This record gives sequence, C-alpha cells and structure tokens, in this order.
Amino acid sequence: MSRLRARIGLRTRLVLAFLLVAAVSAGSTSVLTYREARNAILDQAQNTAVSSFRDQVQELGTPLPVEPWSLQEDLRRIARQGKPHPWVVFAEYGSLHLSSGTSPVSTVITPALRRAALAHPRGSFQRVERSGGPWLTIGVPTVFRAGKEVRPTGLVLYAVMPLTGEEANVRAMVTAARDGALPGLALALVPALLAARSVLRPVRDLRKAARSMGSGHLDTRIQVKGSDELAELARTFNESAVQLERSVGELQEAEARARRFASDVSHELRTPLAGMLAVTEVLDEDAQRLAPDTAAAVRLISAETGKLAVLVEDLMEISRFDARAAELNTDEIDVAQAIRKTLASRRWTDPAQVETDLPDGIRARLDPRRFDVVVANLVGNALRHGSPPVLVRLRVAESTDAQAPSRQLVVEVADRGPGIADDVLPHVFERFYKADAARTRSQGSGLGLAITLENVRLHGGRVHAANGPRGGAVFTVEIPLTGAEATA
Repeated sequence: MSRLRARIGLRTRLVLAFLLVAAVSAGSTSVLTYREARNAILDQAQNTAVSSFRDQVQELGTPLPVEPWSLQEDLRRIARQGKPHPWVVFAEYGSLHLSSGTSPVSTVITPALRRAALAHPRGSFQRVERSGGPWLTIGVPTVFRAGKEVRPTGLVLYAVMPLTGEEANVRAMVTAARDGALPGLALALVPALLAARSVLRPVRDLRKAARSMGSGHLDTRIQVKGSDELAELARTFNESAVQLERSVGELQEAEARARRFASDVSHELRTPLAGMLAVTEVLDEDAQRLAPDTAAAVRLISAETGKLAVLVEDLMEISRFDARAAELNTDEIDVAQAIRKTLASRRWTDPAQVETDLPDGIRARLDPRRFDVVVANLVGNALRHGSPPVLVRLRVAESTDAQAPSRQLVVEVADRGPGIADDVLPHVFERFYKADAARTRSQGSGLGLAITLENVRLHGGRVHAANGPRGGAVFTVEIPLTGAEATA
C-alpha cells in the first residue's frame, strides 16, 4: 500500500479523493432521492386506489343471500371505475368465488391479505411481486349496520391493480440518475483540479524553498498568501529560515574567528620557535659537557620544542585547508622513486623497520610535497602506534565503481601491531583524536592523519583505515589516474 501511494503523486491523490467524495455524495443523494421519490409515487397510487375501492365497497348494497348474477354486475361496475388504473375485482363468499374478468391474477392475493381483510372492518392492502411485476392488492369486507353495531356479512371484495406504470416511472428515474452521474463526475473534475492546484502550489513553493536552502541559499523565503493552514505553514517556514540563517551566520563567524585565531597564533609562534630551535640545537651540541641532570633537561627542552614546532606547522596547514587556501602544484613523478625519497629523508631505510614493495615505472601527476607528507604521516603513524616491520606497497588497481570505471594509484601502509579497535576506526582521521583517553601525551601532534586525509582529498582520492587479515592496521590511499599517465 505504501509503495502504491509512493507511485501516485499528491495531485492525483487529491483529485481522486475529491472525486470519491463527490461520487459518495452524489450516490448518497441519489439513493435517498430515489427512495423518497419511489415511495411517493407508489404511496400516491396506493392511497388513491385504496380510498376509491373502500368508498365503492361501502356504497355497495348487496342483499343477502347473495345473488351471483347481481354481484357479477357490481364487480364489473367497480372494476370500470378503478383509480388510478383499471382493477380486476374479485368476490369471495364462502365457497362462492366471482371475478370481474377472466384474468388469472387472483394468485396475487396472499393468505395473509385474506386473514387481514376478514379481521379488520376497513380491510387491508398489500404490495406484492408476482409474475415478474409489482401489484397492489386490496381486500375490503362488506358489512351491515344495525344502529351503532357493525357486523361483517362474510362477503369480501378484492381489487388487484398492476403497478407497472409506477414501476416504469421509477426505472426511468434510476436511468436518469445513472446517466447524469458520469457527466456530474466529469464536471466535478474541474473543481477537483482547481482545488488540487490551490493546495499543491504552496507545497511546490515549499519544496523549491527547502531545496534552495539545502543548496546553501539561506536567504530563501516563501511568499505568504491568505490566512489558512498552508499560509501559516509558509510563515513558520520563513521564521525557521530566519532563525537558521542567523544561527548559521553566527556559527560561520565563530568558525572564521577560530580559524583566524589558529592561523594568527601559529604565525606568531613561528618566529619565537625558530629562535628557540636554533638555541636548542646549540644546547644539544654542548649537552655532553654539561652535568647529567642539566644535559637531560636540555635534551627534554630540545625535544619538546621540536614537537611544538611540528604542531605549529600542522596547525598552519590545517588552517589553510579550512580556509580553502590549499592548492595543488602537480607534476608528473615516478611514484616509487618519490616514496623511496620520503623514506630516505626520514632515515626509514632499515629493512627491520620498513619494508617496501615498490614496482618501478608507475608515474602519476601528484603534488610532490603533499604526497611526501601523506607517505611520511602514514609510515610515521605505523611506526609509533604499530609494530615493525612496516610494509609500504605500491600498485595500480581498477576502480570498483561500475558507473565510472578508471585506474587508481594505490598506496598501502601496513604494520604488525595489534590493529585498531572497532570503536576507534571511524575516528582515526579526526583532529586530536586519542584512542586512549588516558594517553594525554604522544610523540605526534594528533593532526597527522587529519592532514593526510585533506591532502588525499585535494588530489581527488580517498584514504581509509582497516585491520589486516593477519592483524595490524592497514591504511590505504587511492588516487585516480588520468588517461595521460603511464604505468609500468
């Protein structure tokens, strides 16, 4: 049912509902009108016939004992005066049965009518269906009066009148109602369409406005017309849009202030840090000639100053990504050679620490500096939080996207450590995320993987983390290759 409703549009449902209401209303009105008109037609004919027949029976002076030939004439006279249609009149007196004609319609007189006619001085009547048509049957007993006393004579007269004319009128009325129903529904379609249009127009405006706001146009508003529920909905939407625009504006301003603050702080720290790094280098050179405690303090200050310098550089890099100021300076490079250069510059050439699987001849257009950061961050993260040896593998793979098939440059960095907990995996690329809340200090800045993610995205690729089948964490970088790039 829900799938069917989803396939049928709101306009169609509104029109169908309107037509259904119109059809039910027309049908109910037609049924009630038909019933009342039918009863009126039949009651008029019935009342006329019953009243006329009773009057004629009361005027009938039938002497007792009954003379058949005289009663036969009376029956024919009464039959000729039948209203509103000619009657067939019957008389029953003991075993005597007479009729005004030869029609065998006496079968329409039911035993129930005979009992009722004998029991009531004014007689009774009944409508019956016999021989495929409606009939009105009337039974009235003849009486004689002795003062105020009224006694039946035993003679009962019956009048039988067909109601075919009235039935034909009723059928004509039903046919007229049926023939007028379809044009009536067709005419009802016009106001149904107009009503659906008046209802759907605000809904369409609301849909367009919501889509526009979803595209970032927070200044979108709906023109309010009228004072009905849809107009109230439009006003509510506009009020919500105003509040949303104000809230988003405040958030954007706060975010911009935070970005400026981080950028300004990073720039301000850069100059004193440069001096501090120069001083710590000198102190490191003279640490061997200092007292052991002093030498240890000097080395600690030097290490922490280096970490602070890395953090400041990472913050500046993140602020550039947030401000969308980061740009690619691509060049066609040998990817395997670039990875080897990255490892060598950081002295990660010991096979016991880092293993490589780097086939030569794979070339791609990359930003050498940003690609160096990606590889260095992933390998450094694996060495800090995993167990050596760390394996760096390079390959070219076909894209798994069937709609946009292409080749991709794939770099995998896997370690032999315990792997990443399932509840940590979704958060490893978040800024300053710590898998262990109790570990407030670490060798890294907490921004390395976040910067890696941004650099890979800048190349149009993606990076994801998983656990290897034999344990250990596996970070995979996928960067699409263009058609002009050659591989071995």
